[in-house]
Amino acid sequence: MVGALALAATVWAWRARQPRVARDAGLSVLLITVDTLRADALGSYGHPTVSTPWLDRLAAGGVRFERAHAHNVVTLPSHANILSGRYPLDHGVRDNAGFRFPEEQDTLATLLETRGWRTGAFVSAFPLDSRFGLARGFDVYDDRLGDRGSNRAFVMAERPGAETVEAARRWLEAQGGARTFCWVHLFDPHFPYAPPEPFASRYRHDPYHGEVAATDAALAPLLEPLLAAKRSGRTLVVMTSDHGESLGEHGEKTHGIFAYEGTLRVPLVFFAPGLWKPRVTGEPARHVDILPTVLDALGLEAPAGLPGRSLLPALAGATVGGPAPENYFESVSASLNRGWAPLHGILRDGFKYVDLPLPELYDLGRDPREERNLAASQPERLERLRAALHGLRTRDRGPQRTEESAEVRERLQALGYVTTAGAVKDRYTDDDDPKRLIVLDAVIQDVVGRYVAGDLPGALATCRELVRRRPDMALSSVHLAFLEREVGDLTAAVEAAKRALALNPHDAEVAALLGAYLNEAGRSAEALALLEPYARRDDPDLDVLIAQGVARSDLGQPQQALATFEQVRRIDPSNALALVNIGTVHLMGGDVERGRAAFEAALEIDGSLARAHNSLGVIAARAGRTEEAIARWRRAVALDPRDYQTLYNLGTVLRRLGRTAEARPYLESYVRTAPVALESGEIARVRAWLAGSSVPVTPGS
Repeated sequence: MVGALALAATVWAWRARQPRVARDAGLSVLLITVDTLRADALGSYGHPTVSTPWLDRLAAGGVRFERAHAHNVVTLPSHANILSGRYPLDHGVRDNAGFRFPEEQDTLATLLETRGWRTGAFVSAFPLDSRFGLARGFDVYDDRLGDRGSNRAFVMAERPGAETVEAARRWLEAQGGARTFCWVHLFDPHFPYAPPEPFASRYRHDPYHGEVAATDAALAPLLEPLLAAKRSGRTLVVMTSDHGESLGEHGEKTHGIFAYEGTLRVPLVFFAPGLWKPRVTGEPARHVDILPTVLDALGLEAPAGLPGRSLLPALAGATVGGPAPENYFESVSASLNRGWAPLHGILRDGFKYVDLPLPELYDLGRDPREERNLAASQPERLERLRAALHGLRTRDRGPQRTEESAEVRERLQALGYVTTAGAVKDRYTDDDDPKRLIVLDAVIQDVVGRYVAGDLPGALATCRELVRRRPDMALSSVHLAFLEREVGDLTAAVEAAKRALALNPHDAEVAALLGAYLNEAGRSAEALALLEPYARRDDPDLDVLIAQGVARSDLGQPQQALATFEQVRRIDPSNALALVNIGTVHLMGGDVERGRAAFEAALEIDGSLARAHNSLGVIAARAGRTEEAIARWRRAVALDPRDYQTLYNLGTVLRRLGRTAEARPYLESYVRTAPVALESGEIARVRAWLAGSSVPVTPGS
């Protein structure tokens, strides 16, 4: 009896020492997601040389999770997981293209907005554009990226992190003392790596970590006041990444193919010194745990049926309790876009099972670099994990991209597109396993690397060989279409885009690309016929509508074109490019004032739109306000140095004014960037002038 009483007292004393789990319903919430950030790329996670002082201070003052994992290795699905607290199996977003977050699904934004928080999102790259469905619940969803990357192959439209942070900071200051939920997304560490100075020089031989260091510096204005406030602060900060970067591990240069720890393990820090003491925890954490944890910290109940759990006890230094959670993960982009086998997996009790034609099993505790595949030596454990994964996937209907109607297929076939092929197969063999095909990913990265380095002929030759080796890989045909257009061969670009669409006839983004190239090639009637069924979908892709509007304008249908661009604005009121297109239609029709109003309205939404500045420069030049035109064009060139139309306008006007030294660099850039198929005559005349000829150069528009 004495022994029993002593034991009971011991248990009671242990329980009494459990830390108090604190909550505060008055806190604001700041969610920071850094795209493509490996956990071990930060000093706080052990990197020996990279300089990340601000994120390291955040980790030192907060609770840092050593064992945090994502569920996807691409941007849009991963952020859908973070914001909804649900697996991709549940919300259905499986890739960056062809998916929309469901309107009926709650997110952290919708849940906090209805409870009185003011909500703002500030994102830095196109995969998180509002059209993909994550804007619901945000009072402000700032996805203004300007024209960056709009004229370059392989360069995704993105906004520098410092600009995104500044936009978020201004919004936060304008909210006064109200409770806010602010999501800030930075894209900078994404390939191709091009850190700004001084990081480019400091990390000359390691540009990825140069991007990470630059991102850390960009966050300083946002983090400095929160860190200085310490325990008096009224903001809960959550910092994570959507996924990591392979950096050559397992043969993968970037991300999106495999789900090894280089891309699946993520940093995760919760910072609220008024609630929790700083600590490092080995408690397993997942992206789906973020939403229930934030709600719990605010004293709010999480929706029923979430796969995640609150990490609040771990933040307080207590034990979360219950068995360690299993983590579902997947990588299906290569299956959807390349025809390779899809990857699904589960992480449980420190073991990681990867379900592929050639299965993989790793003991992460003993083998964190995943170098020893235990699939053959531990068949019983493999079968248990395979069964657990199967149980999770019983509700998985597979990636549900929109299937086309018989009418769409007939239209495509009438235009010469084969619609029987598809990227997703019924059965995959060992030859479809990404481990056997990863060498092709290296070739794809080589194509991109050559292009970014200025070796367009080398990129084109490599891409043509890649398409020959793997003709069923739609992505390589899309790349080839970009490159063929870059060298001015619009006929070849159209044919490559046709092949890509034949492999994925439901892919509206590829259809939009093909429509745009048909427009450029002077085949607008064909573009209009192609795009019509895609435009009539219940949830049409905005790029499809824009290409359709351009085709209608080219075919002499200005009212129909304007109606299409207005449809884009109704779907996405913040879409400034739609206003630029509206202004262009008015200007082409001779209505200068309505054109000017549209361009100015576009700049009110997004002041970094180079095409709007260019068009206002054209209006000023036609009205004889030459210096105003020059100022507009200089601004446009600063925003988009590859906009050949602006380069031509600025260079020719400066030359006409006798300012030849100023004109020369702009005209030289025009010759380098203008597409030969569209500008051959003007290119020849400009080259003649640059060579010293007296051939006149006519100012363009």
